[in-house]
Formats: sequence, structure tokens, C-alpha cells
Amino acid sequence: MTEHSMTIGKVELVSLTDGGMGPAATDFFPDSTMDTWRSEFPELLDTDGNIGLRLGSLAVRSGGKLVIVDTGMQFPDGSGTLMTDMAEKGVDRVAVDLVVMTHLHADHVGWNLTNGAPTFPNARYLVPRTDWDYWTQPDVLASAEHVQNQVLPLEKLNIMDLIEDDYSITDDLTTIATPGHTPGHISIVIVSSGERGFILGDVVHSPAQAHLTDWNPSFDIDGETSRKTRHAILSQLESDRSVVASGHFPDPGFGKFVRESGRRIWQGV
Repeated sequence: MTEHSMTIGKVELVSLTDGGMGPAATDFFPDSTMDTWRSEFPELLDTDGNIGLRLGSLAVRSGGKLVIVDTGMQFPDGSGTLMTDMAEKGVDRVAVDLVVMTHLHADHVGWNLTNGAPTFPNARYLVPRTDWDYWTQPDVLASAEHVQNQVLPLEKLNIMDLIEDDYSITDDLTTIATPGHTPGHISIVIVSSGERGFILGDVVHSPAQAHLTDWNPSFDIDGETSRKTRHAILSQLESDRSVVASGHFPDPGFGKFVRESGRRIWQGV
């Protein structure tokens, strides 16, 4: 394992980053209070009470395929770092076989296209069908410029496939429905050579939610479903001790959910 990569069985994960955001903690998590943040999670705050959210992607080498999970934000001002980060970590965008989107929020589809052309020119782009059906509703699509610009063109270019739940990306990688944050949100289960891993997507945004699992981010589309999903997934990950890759957690975002002194915590690896 290097600082930015690790293996699960025969699967290699490379953590990638497109920069970050620093929203106010209580704006991003409306159920939270600044007293709780400062008393229980001061290490996650800056001096202004903001939390750092990494805009993470993941390169996965599995079964002879190079897979990119989520494509960051590609900020309009050109400040996104995904392409340079990939190059520095030896991930060739031209060699990418598949791009998988956990969901269709703007910070997960931003580098699908660059100047109207596929950023990953030899890849098929895999989109959860349920999220596609939600985001392409006329009333939703009208205010979703990122879907208009970074997702719809994939269909016109004939490089997009809609995938169902429990879709086998490779023999080692299978999608699992984890709805709530968006209706069709998916995560990815890794099972390889007797080892288990989990690519989380946006089921969880902050290590604070390991313990305060009821906290919903303000961007959840269905908060009740999101909360139920989060509780179920974190309980399962704690139980089976899967290695987890989380795109919004501090770099590189690899770790486990474990029990310590009667509470669940995030333990980086």
C-alpha cells in the first residue's frame, strides 16, 4: 500500500481528488449543532466552523479493466485537479475502460466530458437507471445544468449504458442499491480472493456520521430513506469489517468503521 493506493484481494484502488469544498458544518448538516462539532469532532473543523469535503474519485483495476468511479466537479474556473492527479498517480485516462457514476450530482459527473468530448475516450459510461429516470424528468432536468452538460450528451454519443441494481462491473465488483441521497444512488461491493471492500459513494459524507448516523446532509433528496440506508450500510460494514473507500472523507479516504468505547468510529488505514 502506498499513501494513495491499496489492494483488496486482486483489486487495486487508487484514490483520486478533484479538489475540495469547505461548507459551514451546520449548513451542510442541518441536524447538527456547532456545540456538538466543537466538543466531539473539533479535528474536522477549521477556525471558521467549516468542514473540509474532498471531491474524491477512485481508479479501480479489476479483472483486466481500468474503472473510474465518479468524475469529480471540473470547476468552471479550471481549478479542478482530477486530471493532474490521475497523471501524477499513473492513471492514464485514455486507458480507462469503464466510468461508473454512483449518482448524478454535479460533483460526481463533472469530468465526464471536456469541451464536449469524452474525457475518457475509450470508455463506456455506466449510469444507474433509477437515477437517470429521476434526473431526466423534465421538471428536474430544467434546473440540473450539470446533467444537461455532462450526462445527456453521453447518450447522444452512444457511449452510455444504463445499469440495474446488482450489476456485475467485473467479476470482483458488483453494484448495490443505496438510495436516499438520490433515488438511484449506488455503491460498489468488492469481493476478491476472500477479502471484502466497499466503495461508499455519498451514503456518508463525514467521519462524524459514523457515530451520529442520523445526520443527513442538506443535499439528500429523500432524507428518511437516506437515513435508513446509512444505518443499514454502516452496521453491515462494521460487522463484516470491510475496507471502505469514501470520496468525501479526508485523503486518501480508505478505512473501516469499527466499534471503540461503545461508539462507532471511522478508522483510517
